[in-house]
Amino acid sequence: MADAKPMAFAGSLMDRADNIRANPGQLAALMNFKARLLNLDGLMPVFDDQGALTWGTLADAPENADLVFLGLLDGVARFAAVPEEGAEGTAYSQPQVWQAMQRMQPADLAIYGGARSLVDWHARHRFCARCGQPTQIAKGGWQRNCAACEAQHFPRTDPVTIMLVENDDRLMLGRGLGWPEGRYSALAGFVEPGETIEEAVAREVFEESGIRVRDVRYIASQPWPFPSQLMMGCHAMADDDALTIDTTELADVRWFTREEVAAAVAGDGLFLPPPPHAIARHLIDWWLSR
Repeated sequence: MADAKPMAFAGSLMDRADNIRANPGQLAALMNFKARLLNLDGLMPVFDDQGALTWGTLADAPENADLVFLGLLDGVARFAAVPEEGAEGTAYSQPQVWQAMQRMQPADLAIYGGARSLVDWHARHRFCARCGQPTQIAKGGWQRNCAACEAQHFPRTDPVTIMLVENDDRLMLGRGLGWPEGRYSALAGFVEPGETIEEAVAREVFEESGIRVRDVRYIASQPWPFPSQLMMGCHAMADDDALTIDTTELADVRWFTREEVAAAVAGDGLFLPPPPHAIARHLIDWWLSR
């Protein structure tokens, strides 16, 4: 996908240093006065006057908070503290999240996205899914172990397909329930067990719009830390344009001409396009450039 704009939350400069995660002695040696702690207000980033992420020392961590090892940056060990509570709602329901994203530089956004997903997972997975007993942090925060049943739990990433559907040089875009007025974007849905990406695209499009698609192709991907998804951007062709909208999932679905999509992206159209940080916007920009 040829795009001059960096993909939000991608391209982290952090060395994840898996070899250190797996070595308790090495990890303990890094937890010294040189180590840096990412400053967070719950799950929200804390900025300096220039809008950059700020870092404290491990002494700044809340009392009794679990610390996760993010990796090495500029040769310095970086950590983040697990908050008391995980996230609620979606990114669209949290305007402060979008405001923060607009302030951050790509490199900081990538670091923040990875850290947010990781500490949020810990905050929401303090108990064992097998036996219900408390779990303990392990492997520098990239694992949780249950002492009661010896189960091991790992931070998860949920695969999501997000797709542009094309017919006769038009795009099918939809409005989610509760979205900002006038906002339209690509359809999307979680990949279910036993599905390929292509099958998930076809199923989700048919379920939400009644449209059968073919020639599914992968375009690009984006980590999305709300709470922890991998958005897999695709393009598909439709031979029919007769819509049957699933109103339990979507408020509206429409076909837009190339001219209408271009006008919307330019800020003078029939709808509000996806925000610049979303992969849906990158997909639309890619389609317009073809």
